[in-house]
Amino acid sequence: MTAETLRIPRAAFGRGHVHAVAGCYFVASFAALGLPPYLTEILPGLGDREARWAGVLYVVPTVFGAIAAPLWGRLADRYGRKRLLLRAQLGLAVAFLLAGWADSLAGFTLALVLQGILGGTFAASNGYLGAALEGPALSKALTLMQGSARAALVFAPIVVGALSGWLSPHRQYALLAILPLTAALLLAALPEPDPVEPATREPRTVAATPPVISLKALYALEFAFVFSTVISFPYLIALVDNRLPGTSPILSGVLFALPHLCYLVAALAVHSAFRSRPRAGIVLGFLLIALGLAGHGFVDSLPALIAVRLLLGAGLTLGLVCLQVLAADCAKGRAPGGMFGSLEFFSKAGAVAAGLAAAVGSARFGPAAPVLTGGAAAALTAVVTLLPSMTPRWSR
Repeated sequence: MTAETLRIPRAAFGRGHVHAVAGCYFVASFAALGLPPYLTEILPGLGDREARWAGVLYVVPTVFGAIAAPLWGRLADRYGRKRLLLRAQLGLAVAFLLAGWADSLAGFTLALVLQGILGGTFAASNGYLGAALEGPALSKALTLMQGSARAALVFAPIVVGALSGWLSPHRQYALLAILPLTAALLLAALPEPDPVEPATREPRTVAATPPVISLKALYALEFAFVFSTVISFPYLIALVDNRLPGTSPILSGVLFALPHLCYLVAALAVHSAFRSRPRAGIVLGFLLIALGLAGHGFVDSLPALIAVRLLLGAGLTLGLVCLQVLAADCAKGRAPGGMFGSLEFFSKAGAVAAGLAAAVGSARFGPAAPVLTGGAAAALTAVVTLLPSMTPRWSR
C-alpha cells in the first residue's frame, strides 16, 4: 500500500481522528506539563539548595522549543505532518529519559534543552489537524487540543504529588517517558491527512471573510495571554506554602489544577457562545485573568484562594477558546504547519518572558510578585485589545 492510498480526504477526517490526536497529546504532555511545578522540589537534590533556578529552568524547554517550532512547522508542510508529529513524540521520550537519570544540574538542564528542541508536540498536532480541517471544525478541534493540555495540567500535578512519597518528582521524568512512546505507537496507526494547499483554496473565501484580527495581532495576543497566565505557574506551590503553611502536596496540586479544570468543564460551551464574537471574549478573558491574579496577591485563607483560582480559570477558559477561534480564522488560505509553528514561537516566547519575570520578581519581592505582574499585564492587554489599531488591514 502506497503513501498516497493512506491519505485521508478532508471530508473523511472525522471526530475519531481528532480525538485520537488530542488523546495522544494528553498522554505525551503528562510529564512536560505536570512535573515543572515541582522544580522547587527537584533542584535542591541537584545542588541548587534554594531552587533559585526554578523560574529559569521552567522555561528552558520553552526557549529552545520557540527557536525550533517554526522550522519544524515548515518541515511538516514539506515532508508530512504525521511524520513530524511522530518525531516530536519520540523526541520527548528521549528527553524525559535523560532528565530522569541526570545526576547534576548541568545534566538536567541539558535534558530540558533537548526537550525543547526535540519536542513541539502541540504545534505538530495542530499542524496535523490544520491540514485537514477549516473554520469552526478546526477551532473546535483546537479547543479540544487545549482541553488535552488543561487535562494534563489538572491531573499530572496531582498524580506527581501523590507519587512523590514513593518516587521523587525528579525520577518520575524517567518513568513517564513511556507515555510519549505509547503516543507515538498510537499515532503511527493514523493516516496522513490530505491537505488542501493554499494555492487550491477558493480565492473568494479570503476576500469574503477577512480575518477578525490580523495575524500580527493574533501573535501579540498569544504572547500576552501566555505571559500573563504562565507567570504564576513556577512559584505557585511556594506561594501556597507561604500563605497556607503545612499544605499537603496533593492539595497544592489540586489548587494548581483548578483553573485548568474550569477549562475542561466549560470550554465547549464557551466555544458555542463566543465563536461568532471571539474579540469580545478575549477582552473579557483578560479582565477576569487580571482580577483573578491580583486576588492571589492578597488572599490568606483556603476558601479565598479557591475563589481567585476559579476566577482565573474563567478568564483562562475564555481567553484560550477565543484564541483558538481567531487562530482557525487566520489559518484560512495558509500552510498550517508554518502558521502554527510561528504561533507556537510567540506562545513559547511569552512563556520564556513569564518565567524570567517570575524568577526576578519572586527573588526580589517574594512569591506574590509574579501573580501581581501577570495581573497588570492582562489588564493592559484588555485595554489595548479594544483599540482600533487591533483591527486588521484586509490585505493578507
